[in-house]
Amino acid sequence: MTVVSLEHAVALPFATRHLAEYGARVIKVERPGDGDFARAYDAAVRGMSSHFSWLNRSKESFAVDIKSPTGREALERLVARADVVAQNLSPGAAARLGLDAAAVIARYPSVVAVDLSGYGPGGPYSARRAYDMLIQAESGLISVTGTREHPAKAGFAAGDVAAGSYVAQAVLAALLRRTRTGAGAALTITMLDALTEWMGYAVQYAEHTGRQPPRSGLSHPAIAPYDAFTTADGDQLLIGVQNDREWARLARGLLGRPELAEDPEFATNQARTRNRARTDAIVAAAFGQLSTAAVTAGLDEAGIAYARLNQLDGVLNHPQLAARGRWVSVDSPVGPLRQLRPVVEFPDDAPKLEPLPALGEHTEKILTELGYSADEIAAMRAAGAL
Repeated sequence: MTVVSLEHAVALPFATRHLAEYGARVIKVERPGDGDFARAYDAAVRGMSSHFSWLNRSKESFAVDIKSPTGREALERLVARADVVAQNLSPGAAARLGLDAAAVIARYPSVVAVDLSGYGPGGPYSARRAYDMLIQAESGLISVTGTREHPAKAGFAAGDVAAGSYVAQAVLAALLRRTRTGAGAALTITMLDALTEWMGYAVQYAEHTGRQPPRSGLSHPAIAPYDAFTTADGDQLLIGVQNDREWARLARGLLGRPELAEDPEFATNQARTRNRARTDAIVAAAFGQLSTAAVTAGLDEAGIAYARLNQLDGVLNHPQLAARGRWVSVDSPVGPLRQLRPVVEFPDDAPKLEPLPALGEHTEKILTELGYSADEIAAMRAAGAL
């Protein structure tokens, strides 16, 4: 499968990276000169952007000025050969170029075409630009994230990742549908739709109670105990007691308070939630008297899920990731990089893990495949189209 993607930033590159790893040929269309602006977000990866490093392995870079006549004609030849055409350009830009999903499908009915945007066509927000933080705000995510006193956005690009996940899923579904019907599809996916769906139970809670779910930091508005507690060694362990059976085992074991399993003020989750401060104080006191090893042993014995509150150095050196071989070396213009393996892999087929492309690295190769001669390519370059 060939995927032609007019992409920048995070959301669509996130989707197409996964398609590339599944084996698609992903051709990333970039503007000459500076390319995808995520290339310049920072210089953390030996001079290369950490965002670009994360999102763009296993792709080819085709740097062409799609507003120039020759550049536009070259892109059209490429689109004509594609199985998937996707874009997340500024609102209205793709339509002006005849590259929106509806226009592409009209010319090539078997293509899967995707328009990814912040808010989608129609409605009062259709012309608005959208970035991850803005979508986190509009979807209500910020309203439920942070402490009671201070709202906060998620510490990763939640709106971008949500939308990109749905793009990858939708493309795979549309290609499967095409094998059965022969028909392509014009798909519209928005960041607001995706992240509002990811808000999940909070939307249902507000719908049926008329109340805003409270921000609860590391805690949970509907479960107790559910928080980070500090051991005598100073380590923070986060636990979440999911049901009353778990609470009874915790009370009789690690807490040394078997009466709490029957006490009506603590025996049920709803009671513990009403008495959250007292519940947390009991757990905190028990943890604070024991070493980390003793606490984890007691939690294991009681069958209570827990986790260390890791900083990123703990993630980079996580024993579970190491034991399962989740790290791989990927080549790039700045040399080999340690990166995470794809989340989904087929046991009998290795994922495609090819280098990150330099800007325009594959332009001449792709033009040659499209039938351009060396003289024509030189003329395009001289005209500033490449």
